[in-house]
Amino acid sequence: MSNSNKNTLQNQSGGRGPGQMFGRNIPMAGQKAKDFKGSMAKLMSYIGVYKSKIFFIFILAILSTIFTILGPKILGKATDQIFTGVMKQISGTGHVDFGKISVIGLWLIGLYVLSSIFAYLQGYVMSGVTAKVTFKLRSDINDKVHKLPLSYFDKTNHGEVLSRITNDVDTINQTLNQSLTQIITSITSIIGISIMMISISWKLTIVALCILPLSMVFVMMIVKKSQKHFINQQRFLGKVNGHVEEMLGNHVLVKAFSGEEESTKTFGQYNDELYKSAWRANFLSGLMIPITAFIGNIGYVAICILGGYFTANGSMTVGGIQAFIQYVRSFTQPISQIANISNILQQTAAAAERVFEFLQEVEEVPEETNAISIKENEVNSQVRFNHVAFGYTPDKTIIHDFNLIVEPGQKIAIVGPTGAGKSTIVNLLMRFYDVNSGEISIGGHDIKKYKRDELRSLFGMVLQDTWLFNGTISENIRFGKLEASDEDVKNASISAQADHFIRALPDGYNMKLNEEANNISQGQKQLLTIARAILADPEILILDEATSSVDTRTEALIQKAMDNLMKGRTSFVIAHRLSTIRNADLILCMKDGDIVEQGTHDELMEKEGFYANLYNSQFEIIS
Repeated sequence: MSNSNKNTLQNQSGGRGPGQMFGRNIPMAGQKAKDFKGSMAKLMSYIGVYKSKIFFIFILAILSTIFTILGPKILGKATDQIFTGVMKQISGTGHVDFGKISVIGLWLIGLYVLSSIFAYLQGYVMSGVTAKVTFKLRSDINDKVHKLPLSYFDKTNHGEVLSRITNDVDTINQTLNQSLTQIITSITSIIGISIMMISISWKLTIVALCILPLSMVFVMMIVKKSQKHFINQQRFLGKVNGHVEEMLGNHVLVKAFSGEEESTKTFGQYNDELYKSAWRANFLSGLMIPITAFIGNIGYVAICILGGYFTANGSMTVGGIQAFIQYVRSFTQPISQIANISNILQQTAAAAERVFEFLQEVEEVPEETNAISIKENEVNSQVRFNHVAFGYTPDKTIIHDFNLIVEPGQKIAIVGPTGAGKSTIVNLLMRFYDVNSGEISIGGHDIKKYKRDELRSLFGMVLQDTWLFNGTISENIRFGKLEASDEDVKNASISAQADHFIRALPDGYNMKLNEEANNISQGQKQLLTIARAILADPEILILDEATSSVDTRTEALIQKAMDNLMKGRTSFVIAHRLSTIRNADLILCMKDGDIVEQGTHDELMEKEGFYANLYNSQFEIIS
């Protein structure tokens, strides 16, 4: 884990705007894969890493198929032996040679045993390759998640990302595990069976081969029709997953605002689209096997009639026609398998395209090649904002012309109404977003010149929205400093006024928080995040309304702990309770992205301006 773990980052929203909580925006049905060949080529590049193993799998598959193909012809010789012996026995000129039949039987058993061994080895090796390929895909997606800018998640549903790393990769996994070797065995079977049929009767072989182009024409027609429905199936599966994940994550709010009906309605719409696309895709793909089987049966009937005629006039043996009929039956099977595989490949192409689209998303601005290492250079904590302008979207600027110099050790409070740009300043400072113009520097260097993870290791954050993960209380606090000892964790908890309640919990520091961390109170969660920040021992502190979720008595204790923690450290405090920032070295009053007033508490109160009005409004006494 990188140094950025030191930041004790909190959970950020997925950027859903008003009206999106219950997923009202339903997308239109998708079109065909934008780049079928390109997606499959990229997938093959992942498999290509294991060329030697794939080659070995192909050899095993071919050998297994060849041994299976030889079976009917050898069995035909046994039939001829039995037929000849029976005819001799009837005429009184001989008897059935069971010795030869036994030898042929042993050969057959040996061939089928070898075929089974090769098939087993092929499956075993292929399972290993498949597991490694899907492991690499999931690892790449996970790495990509950490490289994407937060702006990507502002416009993308979390469940959609989750669907790509689970459903789409699982689809690819199943295809590789089941279909790749089946393609080889099917092609080998068609070629091998064709050769064996020609060796028995070239005339009947021509009749059998006539069914091949006819079957392929129907297969291609179905593939063309069903491709778009497989794309839609994968897309709407992601939408359903995203909606369910969102509803479960906000279950309490859904119930509080009686949103069950709206949520169910939206789920029904997504699920209906998934049902329609899945039904159409599966219906069309399901036509492949019966159609190819029907065409194959027509050829089978023709061959039976012609074979009976050739046997009657003596141009073929009984064993020959029996073997040929077996081959014809076997011949239609790989054709049906290829038809089925082409159906699966469509689904795989849709899944692969979604995975590679995600992997090709624009990443955070790359670090400069000669990036400054904070570890190797002493960097003081002076912070300077120089004519900074920024907007989350190009058409809406939030920060217009922000200028500020913060000396090391200063406590800076940022106040202002909602939407004034307070939290945006913090996002820019930590490079969650990059400025549109201007410059932010720390220690005299533009923050873009630092290594991103080392830059963020300078900061410790405590936000109003707490984030704790499924693990013990000790593990959650230690997230701020992974190498910290149990004693360090305890001391940080004491400083954050959390030790007393932790020891009162079942299992104390070893108590496990559930997935939503709702088996402790909101105030207790906030105390744990504060302990995490204290343990991180950062150069610069960012406190975004850190005491808003605790009672007045606990707030006073935390405030004292925070004052001790902030001594000697540069601190940015975003506050709504103005009583908590009276001792700040500098108070910035922001409105519409600009600083409208700045100074100490006493200086601003004397001005009787924006800050004074804001402060007094919190302490008005209605007589």
